Amino acid sequence: MWGRQFWRQAPFLGGSLHPGSRLYIQSMADAVVEALILDLLDWLAARERTYEQVMDAWRTSCPKLPVWEEANDRGLVTKKEVNGRSIVAITSSGRALLRQRTKAGQI
Repeated sequence: MWGRQFWRQAPFLGGSLHPGSRLYIQSMADAVVEALILDLLDWLAARERTYEQVMDAWRTSCPKLPVWEEANDRGLVTKKEVNGRSIVAITSSGRALLRQRTKAGQI
């Protein structure tokens, strides 16, 4: 995906995508966050997780890796109360994204 052919197609992104450029660094950071969001969704799909478990495993203070925040903002996960416990679950949008990316071989 990030090979020489992609570099030649970079002008459609509105800038230079050579290693070290700002756009390149941002693109790589976005790709990392996207991959981690898929990991989060896959992890949540395995079994029920409490909010505390999710925060212990996925919260970060790094502003460049806003995995939990991005998943929430995009409506991929939800928090609900079940028997007095806060449970984090994948939304239908999150499941659809996970299925789509699994079929595409991205996980």
